[in-house]
Amino acid sequence: MADTILIELFKEVGSIVFQVAKQEIKSLVGVDEVQKLQDRFGFIKAMLDDAEERHAVKLRTEKLWLEQLQNQYYEMDDILDTWNTARIRAEIEKEEGKPADTNAVAVVKKKVCCFVPSPSCCFNLPLHHDVGSRIRKLNEKLDMIVKDKATYGIDFNRQPDVVERPTTTSFVDVSDIIGRDIYSNEPLRNLLGVGSLEEGNSYRVISLVGMGGIGKTTLAQLAYNHPDVQAHFQKRMWICVSDPFDQRKVAKAIIKEVDPEVGPLNDTELQTLLRNIHDLIKEKKFFLVLDDVWTEDSQKWEPFKDALKNDVHGSRILVTTRKNKVAEVMGSVLTINLEVLSDEYCWSIFNKIAFSNDQEQLRSLEDVGRKLAIKCKGLPLAAKTLGSLMQNKGSIDQWNTILDSRLWELEDIEKGLLAPLLLSYYELPINMRRCFSYCAVFPKDYFFYRDQLVLYWMAHGYVESEANIEMEVIVEEYFGKLAMHSFFQDFKKDKDSDGKIIGCKMHDIMHDFVQFMTKNESFEIDGDKKLEIDCQSARHLRLKISEERQCLESIFCAKKLHTLFLLSHERECSLEKLLSNSFCHFKCLRTLILDCPIKELPGAVKNLIHLRCLHMFDNVKIEEFPETMCNLYNLQTLIIENCLYFKKLPQWMSKLINLRHLICGPPSDIENIVFPKGIGKLIGLRTLSMFNIGECKLGELKNLNQLRGTLTINGMQKVINVDEAQNAQLKEKIHLCGLVLCMALFVIVSKEEWRMT
Repeated sequence: MADTILIELFKEVGSIVFQVAKQEIKSLVGVDEVQKLQDRFGFIKAMLDDAEERHAVKLRTEKLWLEQLQNQYYEMDDILDTWNTARIRAEIEKEEGKPADTNAVAVVKKKVCCFVPSPSCCFNLPLHHDVGSRIRKLNEKLDMIVKDKATYGIDFNRQPDVVERPTTTSFVDVSDIIGRDIYSNEPLRNLLGVGSLEEGNSYRVISLVGMGGIGKTTLAQLAYNHPDVQAHFQKRMWICVSDPFDQRKVAKAIIKEVDPEVGPLNDTELQTLLRNIHDLIKEKKFFLVLDDVWTEDSQKWEPFKDALKNDVHGSRILVTTRKNKVAEVMGSVLTINLEVLSDEYCWSIFNKIAFSNDQEQLRSLEDVGRKLAIKCKGLPLAAKTLGSLMQNKGSIDQWNTILDSRLWELEDIEKGLLAPLLLSYYELPINMRRCFSYCAVFPKDYFFYRDQLVLYWMAHGYVESEANIEMEVIVEEYFGKLAMHSFFQDFKKDKDSDGKIIGCKMHDIMHDFVQFMTKNESFEIDGDKKLEIDCQSARHLRLKISEERQCLESIFCAKKLHTLFLLSHERECSLEKLLSNSFCHFKCLRTLILDCPIKELPGAVKNLIHLRCLHMFDNVKIEEFPETMCNLYNLQTLIIENCLYFKKLPQWMSKLINLRHLICGPPSDIENIVFPKGIGKLIGLRTLSMFNIGECKLGELKNLNQLRGTLTINGMQKVINVDEAQNAQLKEKIHLCGLVLCMALFVIVSKEEWRMT
């Protein structure tokens, strides 16, 4: 996804590379080479920004050209990370030679973050020459890419290729509406004033919320045309709002709906238009449908609130939107989140369209047709689109071919189903698109735990930093907005935490869509299937290993992988060897997720110098990490779920100066894990789910004042005196939400209680 991945990182790279390159590499590659690279980045960023905003990348030559550019971006990213990691290592080794200092980690991080090289930096000569050579080669490749742009006549300055936004109307054949009776009854009763809504002066707002293609407009049309609604309201108005929210356009549309004979309104000011609306409806009970609302800007809607008020009881406004936030902004007193249809209803929709002209054909193709309806996953628009596609296909072979195909490979799908999802996708900011796109590496029906997913996003740098705001806060906002915009579903919420979302799933059609959008980057390989992977573009891989398929050397050429999700439940597979080989080839990994019964983490893990996140599921049999793991200076997140097996953290863990989250669980299995001395030096920790007193004393917690969430401390009976307890300075952990102290029995202390102590 060159158009969405490149842009933000060029911002990050552009401001860093030249500070390093000019001062430390110019003696190796020359000032001219560095300046040339700088000029190229400025040019490339401006062009990519323009292409992204205009959605102007359509031609195959343009896509191929951008893919080349993307590969060079990844190369520069790795160069910078290699250089910065060497700086961290040099500073850590320097500090290790000095007397013990609890603030040593802070000193190292400060020196590294400054990124100002000192003459005494102990970088070795091979590293200098390696980075210098790679920058020179990168410049040469960029020269060729820029030359190719001119050679192939690639032009991003043409008119933007805008995704069409359909204009809806109130007209509908009610007999065509299938499977929405359960939903039509609730808004209908409330529209007619017999529901649970508070009655009073003026109007009440009801919102229908759901993903694109789920049938929001259809349900609104059903309500709008219902005979009881027509009889109940003095005036009905249907407005297709769409995006952008044009206040004058919406106001003029309302006026024309109320008074079709009104004269020209071309140059009328908004104030005058709103006054006209107020005068036209001041004595009427009205029903206003605002279909396809996107804006979350309350100021856009605010002027209409007062203009639509009158002294008549019982008016209603029905809003359709993909965003729960829109429902909040518009003051909804009832929000109805539409769910998918049953397979039987999807079959009814599909059947009515696909076999409209030939019921004889239905008898021979019904079995395949029902399987195709299941493929629609409850989405009415998918059933309509697929039904239309099959109308002119009469042979069983044609139908089976469609059944065996991926949804996005089918003809005409783009026009029917892809377009509304593209509208939602392109409405997102670039960083959120990257977060959403990352979900393609996970399988269908995967349950995403919110806290884990946002840590994965952080590991790949999908967070745009803001001054004085923790990146965890920013990335959690990303998740919240994606959830509010109907990109996720089936939410599981914490009943004891004000309904906070614990996790969710993604609709199968949405998952197909995100895989389509990342088809050149995210790959899923089942051990029983043929290995097909584009080695140059592969960035994220979910690899399922079976006992029959262990010869996977063909994937090792995908050397630029950033995510490896290794999955297996086979007990006899030689997974350790596979993993060791992987660590020697996949040196650019940012995220490693292990859900396989390996018993040892290979020492070659030290090669993964770019790694930010290591996640071990409970299927893993590893008991301890090799000490070489402590050379992963960029590691941000360590999740250990196999605590039934895991026994010991590495001795030199204090070298992991960028570690922010150390998560172990479940609680019933974690009491025997040995924590090393010096873990208290990791002052950047934001999450420490548990802490075992033993070799590591309670006083190690003294400087961990950035901790958040809940901290469980095991072995409190080993605290020998009050001074040791006071040395932990728990009262300074002001960001903690909860504290669990474990002795013979669990004792749970609330935040307020332990503050008082």
